Amino acid sequence: MIINFNFIINSFLLGVGLAMDTFSLSIVNTLTEPKMTRIKMSLVCGVYAFFQFLMPMIGWICVHTILDYFKSFEKFIPWIALILLLYIGIKMLIEGFSSKKDDNSEQVEKKTLTFGILILQGIATSIDALSVGFTIAEYYLSVALVCAIIIAFTTFIVSFSGLLIGKKVGTKLNNRASILGGIILIGIGLEIFIRNL
Repeated sequence: MIINFNFIINSFLLGVGLAMDTFSLSIVNTLTEPKMTRIKMSLVCGVYAFFQFLMPMIGWICVHTILDYFKSFEKFIPWIALILLLYIGIKMLIEGFSSKKDDNSEQVEKKTLTFGILILQGIATSIDALSVGFTIAEYYLSVALVCAIIIAFTTFIVSFSGLLIGKKVGTKLNNRASILGGIILIGIGLEIFIRNL
């Protein structure tokens, strides 16, 4: 496989497809934290991009080294994504329903995205990208790296747009954003699970 225009377009489209879950998550993150700074937004997108780069490369390495073990592990990928996203989504729902807001005062505690939750989100939304390693298995290592870099770059851009959209909407939703975010995360988890069955 050589790097040409078709290769770049295909890698970009693959990246867009893989980034749809991170796009939704990005909206959720700024729904619940509408005052997120540009630096933190870049960090969030960077983490998502890193995992979307890492997972296809792990898949590629597995195909070229421990294919049989990877094939048996592959059936657990939808379950792992579902469990991680259900955990985060249910946690957000509980926080959304338990946070009380006085009629005369602002909400005391503003929710912020922690690094631990961000890592869980990155793993959960990119774990199905492991199987991309199969689709790029015939690529040389250098070509597979370029493909993964294009996927990561695309993920960064798509996620950043999701953050910007969520930021605009998040300020209007106030404390209902956590509930909506939890529902969206549970929906993403179920969608990944059903799609990969």
